[in-house]
Amino acid sequence: MTQRRILFVDDDPNILSGIRRSLRSMRDDFELHFAESGRDALEMMGGSPFDVVVSDMRMPGMDGAEFLEKVQELYPCTIRIMLTGQADQNSILRTVGVVHQFLEKPSTPDILKSVLIRASALYGLLADDKMKGLVSQIESLPSLPDMYARLQRAMVTPDVSVDQVAAIIEQDMAMSAKVLQLVNSAFFGLFQRVESPARAVALLGLETIKGLVLGVQVFSGMKSRSKLFSLNKLMQHSMAVGACAKKIAAAETDDKALIDHSFIGGILHDVGKLVLASRMPAQFDQAILLAREQHCSLREAEIQIFHTGHGRVGAYLIGLWGLPGPVVEAIGFHHCLDGYPADSFSPALAVHVANALYYSHVAQGTEEETEKKIIGAPTGLDDNYLKKIGMSDKVEGWREMCAEMLQQ
Repeated sequence: MTQRRILFVDDDPNILSGIRRSLRSMRDDFELHFAESGRDALEMMGGSPFDVVVSDMRMPGMDGAEFLEKVQELYPCTIRIMLTGQADQNSILRTVGVVHQFLEKPSTPDILKSVLIRASALYGLLADDKMKGLVSQIESLPSLPDMYARLQRAMVTPDVSVDQVAAIIEQDMAMSAKVLQLVNSAFFGLFQRVESPARAVALLGLETIKGLVLGVQVFSGMKSRSKLFSLNKLMQHSMAVGACAKKIAAAETDDKALIDHSFIGGILHDVGKLVLASRMPAQFDQAILLAREQHCSLREAEIQIFHTGHGRVGAYLIGLWGLPGPVVEAIGFHHCLDGYPADSFSPALAVHVANALYYSHVAQGTEEETEKKIIGAPTGLDDNYLKKIGMSDKVEGWREMCAEMLQQ
């Protein structure tokens, strides 16, 4: 296996020495490099790209935020991690949309190793040569939706209020209407009618509303030119998977970030289909027809046509947008958990299970309904992965938990 190239950037040589010592046991897995400034690091990257860059925040001359912005611009597939003990609000604000993950300093060797292994796997997903070849054929990839970017900036501002977040949404009447329609749907199980964005934010939380806004903007901003692909059905499916993934995650953990990442990952898990349907419609229709003819999954047909699948395409786009690493992982690995190097519950697992449960539920319909809906669907749950992480016995509970939502 090719060694993953990792670059650590910190102006304190003692910190770099400590990292070198703590990762000595992983020399066979990682090719470690060290730089004491952002400028030195960029010079090193110019010679040969790196899979992962881990940077301190406060450095003289070029600080970590400025350095990682340059990395994002020049090497968009490189996974960007901020390792800092001084993650003040202003620093976080400057790195929104740039950093895939924050790590607190000091970080234990075990945590650092785990993060690097996962980050390296994600880089492999995004920087695959076949993926690069496909992207080179696409004239332009969509940019991060404007309203989501404004919400993102507002929400890392200290003491942001519900009313301030709601005011951003209310500037767009169509967005307000769509968000309220979704919030009042059965997916959220609210027992009261929600009449305003402010009330929606108060009931569901800032991150959930931000995820809904991103989903709505993605689906409204990318116009499918495919003759065989239904944008409305995909949006309904994606919202159902997002809601189920969130419910599953909430049953397994109290980690709010993990729950939020599962929800957003679920909403966006099929964004790669949107990219292909809007940017390469003829080839995407060919993949749909191939899946029908061969009775195989759409992903298998996509690999024959595009040499890669929609999960990787979606992860590539969302990675470019700088969304958190766990969200990108959930999108990229939701069909291929066998390549996901984690041994515990994760957003990737939540989305994989929610997606499989959705199609399993659809398959219980009439033969005609099933034929229309399930052609091109994934093959089901990855039983081997579930056994590996000791969670096979959870599936029926998750199925029962999501059954009501999947009836919608």
